[in-house]
Parts: sequence; structure tokens; C-alpha cells
Amino acid sequence: MNAHDLVQEIIERKGKIENVFWIACGGSMIDLMPANELLKREATTFTSTVYTAREFCLMAPKSLGEKSLVIACSHSGNTQEVVDGCETALAAGAEVVALTDCEGSKIDNGKWTTWVYPWGEGVPQAEVPQGIGALIAAELLDQQEGYEALADMYEGLKQMDALLPAAREKVNAELGARFAELCQQHKFFYILGSGPNFSQTYAMAICSLMEMQWQHCCYIHSGEYFHGPFEATEPGVFYFVQLGAGECRPMEERALAFLNTHTDTVMVLDALEYGVGEVPASVRSFLEPIFFYNMSCELRAARGKVFDHSPEVRRYMGIEQY
Repeated sequence: MNAHDLVQEIIERKGKIENVFWIACGGSMIDLMPANELLKREATTFTSTVYTAREFCLMAPKSLGEKSLVIACSHSGNTQEVVDGCETALAAGAEVVALTDCEGSKIDNGKWTTWVYPWGEGVPQAEVPQGIGALIAAELLDQQEGYEALADMYEGLKQMDALLPAAREKVNAELGARFAELCQQHKFFYILGSGPNFSQTYAMAICSLMEMQWQHCCYIHSGEYFHGPFEATEPGVFYFVQLGAGECRPMEERALAFLNTHTDTVMVLDALEYGVGEVPASVRSFLEPIFFYNMSCELRAARGKVFDHSPEVRRYMGIEQY
């Protein structure tokens, strides 16, 4: 399956798409957020919204209907809220596409289009949910409105594949041990980011650290930092800053300048130092979340080694009834 043919078939079958809804939970929802940001920024004749799947079911948008495209994602394929969301969309007459890693799972049931993707080391970024979502969004833009950066999107994903191996080595060599040490010293800390990268600010907090390391932390949008949260800034408080290479970088730079004079514990992960600035500017903001996701994976693993806590361990998820 490929994004170009998929979108072409949908438009031939449904006509012009008027709204797009991205539905998932947790890390799968986070994977879809950059694609939603791309459509929010670029689309002029249709709208795009991302939902956590349970909310989509409980408060289904009144605009959901025959001219809607619903992109769902469940890595396991068995997330009931996401399956229910697909059923809700199907009942409303929407076109439904479900992404999953698990062929034959609950979501791969023949009721809608299912895109089964590979997962694991060495899989190209264009073949996993962040890349698939970006390509579906870019193709929809191009086929309905025209999108000058379509070729840049495909090339940018290849560039992400090329830069990630060296980036992983660099982040481990320069930040890994220090990050783990700071986690030992601080039972709680803040993570800042903005723009499409905020999806990975959120992800680093709720997935990599809270879920996978049981680390207490909080995510803050860099643009919102000066509208309340900065009042809690003081020496001894740890801040982790995701410094992007895209259009929203000035927000992080402003927050970082304040942090550097008002606290004594700041760690910066600067995308420009890892080659992300070489990705075409037209698509960089929407692809660099891939970089921050991969770096978060390395940092959580570094913490896990020091704390003897595997990122695979859970105490509630999939164990207790909830």
C-alpha cells in the first residue's frame, strides 16, 4: 500500500474530502499529530482535527459524514477505543483508514481499509505511522489543492533515515549519561517544546518517561511558558528543552534565554546540532518530530539502564482492569 494510490482511490470513491479526523490513543495518537499540524497549516479547502479516540466516540463532531476521512491508528490493533472510533466513523458514512502493526487484530477486520505497517530497527520512516501520516496528509493536499512541497516530503523522510543513526550515537555520547544522572537527582522535572514538535514534548513526558520509566514529569508548551508556568522557575528545578530547527524555534529560544538566567539545571536537545537543519525547510517542522521521538527512545533507555528499569515493564497497562 502507498499513500498516493490510497488517496487517489479515496477521492475517486468519495469525491472531495471536506474534513479529516485523526483518531488514536497514547503514542499512536502522538504519531498522527504532525500530519494534523501539516493540514492545519497548509489546507485551505478542508479542515483537520486530531482526537483521542474515546473523546471522538463520546463527542463525535457534527461535521462527521460522507465527505469525511478518518485516519485511525492502533499499534496493537486491539485498542478498543480506536476500534469503536472506526465504527462510529463508518456509521456516519466516513471513509476509514486504520493503521496497525498487527495483521488479523481487532482493527484489521475487513470493514474498512487497513494499512498494516512493519515495525522494528531499520524500518524506513516512510513506512511507520509518523511517516505514513505525513505522506497521506501531503498526498491529500496535493491531489485536492496542489502541494508544492510534496517532493520535499518524500525526500525529507529519506533524509531523516540518513541522519538518525549518527544522531542516536551522538545523543547517547553527549546527553545519555547526564540525563540519567539528572533523573536520579530530580524526582520531577519539566519538558518544553512547541509547534509540531510539541507532539513529542507530550510524548516524552507521558510515554517515554511516565509510562515506560515511571518518572514524574510535566510537559509545557514553550509559547505558554511565559503565561503562567515560568513563575515556578527557580534554582534546583530541572528543565529539558527540545530546541527545534523549524519555524517555531524562536519560542524555545525565548524560553531557554529565561531559563539560563533563572535556574541552574537545564538540558538542551538542539535539532540543529544533529543535522535536522538539512531537511528541506518546507517540510522540516512536520518531520523533525521523528527526530525528537527517536532521541527520546535513546534517553529513556539510558535512564532505564541506570535505574534497572526496562522500558517494556508495566504495572497496570494490560495487567489490571481499567
